Amino acid sequence: MLYLTGIIITFFLVVILASKKNKSEADKILAFWLFFTGFHLFLYYLHYKNDFASFPFLLGFELPMPLLQGPFLFLYTSALTNQNRHKKYNLLHFLPFVVACLILIPFFELSFEEKLKVFENEGKGYEDLILILYTAILFSGIVYALLSLQKLSKHRKNISEAFSFTEKINLSWLQYLILGSSIIWVVVIFFNDEYIFSVVVFYLIFIGFFGIKQVGIFTNQTISEDKISTISSLENLSEKIKYEKSGLSNSELQSLHQKLTQIMTDEKLYQNPDLTLADLSQKLNIHSNILSQVINSAEGKNFYDYINSQRVEEFKKRILLPENQKFTLLSVAFECGFNSKTAFNRNFKKATGLSPSEYLK
Repeated sequence: MLYLTGIIITFFLVVILASKKNKSEADKILAFWLFFTGFHLFLYYLHYKNDFASFPFLLGFELPMPLLQGPFLFLYTSALTNQNRHKKYNLLHFLPFVVACLILIPFFELSFEEKLKVFENEGKGYEDLILILYTAILFSGIVYALLSLQKLSKHRKNISEAFSFTEKINLSWLQYLILGSSIIWVVVIFFNDEYIFSVVVFYLIFIGFFGIKQVGIFTNQTISEDKISTISSLENLSEKIKYEKSGLSNSELQSLHQKLTQIMTDEKLYQNPDLTLADLSQKLNIHSNILSQVINSAEGKNFYDYINSQRVEEFKKRILLPENQKFTLLSVAFECGFNSKTAFNRNFKKATGLSPSEYLK
């Protein structure tokens, strides 16, 4: 019953994604990923029920299927974080799966009775091939999980270079997706198929539950055009900024830094909780890449840390004013540009080494 539930949920999610309007590249990848995962679960269900006689031609097709999981996770992560710059090479990630299918052709050509006998004898006669395939599957799963984590880490760093806030940029969905996939590969190493596919079912249930709650995954709601444009430029920003090779001279850098300091002092732009690198660069009438270089070189901080350190300094000034004694710490923090208690406490502790209450004492 558990496996059948997983199959139904998976294909239900595929239908939701397929009917979604204005599907993104990530949506399409996730739909294909869920489809093949559901199909693999269906093949295992036939094994579990000893019902392959109803679909004799499918026996054995489940063997190379795990080789699809790693590439789909990696491509989905790349698409969701706007780091899929070499789309024309995407299909090459599935080459190991294709090679495995080609190697298994002699087995696929056996009669149903012959294939069934091989399974009943735990792969007798195909021991070397099974060992190679199992090794390739583990290698693929572990490597692609690590590559996906690397993509996520890079994306988080890029966000810090372009946004003064992170609370509204929810990476939990992707973090849980990669973590869940990694847990499955650990189970693959230490447990048998029954445990593996039980964990897979719970993973799929989680995808359905959390994905529906997460805005934009299984719904038609999308983020604003400005935010899409900003996020899409993150990878280019990271790649293009080469500080040591930049044509920006020391005098130009100092001049721009003075201009930045002056406008922040005069206009207190950091009080805008949604301030982005693009907003500030437009205000200074310079390219975002140049502004990012100025902040990193002159301040020794990324954009996120720079703006939030400004907010901390503003808070330290305001909290000492007599007229602000009647307000809570958080209300004063909000006036300085922080948009949550968590962000305020974290950035204050990072800047001063103390919590706000400890600092006041």
